Amino acid sequence: MNLHGHNFTIPTLGPANIPSPVTLSKRLGDMIANYVQDDEYIIFNIDAIPGDMIVYNHHHLIEKAGPRELLFFDPQKVHAAVVTCGGLCPGLNDVIRAIVYALWYQYGVRRISGVRYGFRGFLPEFGHQFVPLKPDIVHSIHRIGGTMLGSSRGHGRRTIEMVDRIEREGINQLFTVGGDGTQRGTLDIAEEVARRGLKVAVVGIPKTIDNDLSFIEKSFGFETAVSEAVESAADAHVEAENAVNGIGLVKLMGREAGFITAYTAIASREANFALVPEVRFDLDGENGFLKHLERRLMKRGHALVIVAEGAGQEHLAAASTETDASGNKKLGDIGVFMKDKISSYFKSKNVDINLKYIDPSYTIRATAANPIDSIYCARLGTHAVHAAMAGKTKMLISHVNDTFVHIPTALAVAKRNCINPKSALWRDVVESTGQPNLMLN
Repeated sequence: MNLHGHNFTIPTLGPANIPSPVTLSKRLGDMIANYVQDDEYIIFNIDAIPGDMIVYNHHHLIEKAGPRELLFFDPQKVHAAVVTCGGLCPGLNDVIRAIVYALWYQYGVRRISGVRYGFRGFLPEFGHQFVPLKPDIVHSIHRIGGTMLGSSRGHGRRTIEMVDRIEREGINQLFTVGGDGTQRGTLDIAEEVARRGLKVAVVGIPKTIDNDLSFIEKSFGFETAVSEAVESAADAHVEAENAVNGIGLVKLMGREAGFITAYTAIASREANFALVPEVRFDLDGENGFLKHLERRLMKRGHALVIVAEGAGQEHLAAASTETDASGNKKLGDIGVFMKDKISSYFKSKNVDINLKYIDPSYTIRATAANPIDSIYCARLGTHAVHAAMAGKTKMLISHVNDTFVHIPTALAVAKRNCINPKSALWRDVVESTGQPNLMLN
């Protein structure tokens, strides 16, 4: 087995010697859930070859998440803060609620602050006051989309000023809910906290609707996003099927990773083309996308095309060097580009088409989490609290091989998680859509 040199060691703030108020069992077979021990691990790579003899070092193994018997923090002395950053995503409110409930009811923490509008909520020039959080404030927020704290992009590099505020406010547990950029900023905060000798647990909850954080099998909100995207794809298919030479074109989220598009294509069972950033395609030529679309239209009279926002950027005008507040490269609008390109192609061939274009991106982001995502969010938030109370830091809560685990933040942000064109997932997409393996001349 190739361990790839990954070091899954989770830093701690110091010895844990305070008995937990969470009452669980230390014995097996008594029908009461047990505490999780720090020597409970899982392996990441489950591929196996008969005859392999593998000796694992502890840093090759992933630490299980869950409540510990002994804590680093005295709950009565905890000041916890929660911040949500980046774009909206289904489940943000569910995570906030779970964190507050676990701190309040399981550990008796009474000082919990909500940071307004992402990292800018720490910065003095914006004048945002922290919001006191209690169960009666958050008890029903999981029923609505968005985040009760507000969110924003950027400001993650202003580490010194943010840690100044954290130190001034006496915060000793920070829960950051966000994606790649957020967690990079979070890691910088944790490093600065350590440089100052402060005992602050910094724990992340991975939020990326594109599902593109490494070692995170599924980020929260992804399942809801796919469910909503499938509805848009179904609507586009109906429009296409009920028109002469009907074409439904749906643009979905996915800057560098096309997971939403891939899963939507498989789930809908009606998509004929799924275009993602990881798989390049030609537009023109005998093996280009437009020729294959023409063949599909001539054969069946309608077609459904799903495209990720980051797909086909090489076909747009000269690449932009601009970035957004999060440091992400600004993309050209592939949806509008494909709409115009398809229309022009068939017009040049004197073929009348009926093209319907749907972009549901912000509708999907703003919706409330579905039940599966809501459950997932609740468990992620609760496990984050267990980790922080035990003094774990510089880490994210993840779900790997059907187990909630601790992942070092540095590992999660080191590389984007993208679709492997040789993977079983992409093979299933190609089988479902019937598109060629490659549309390259």
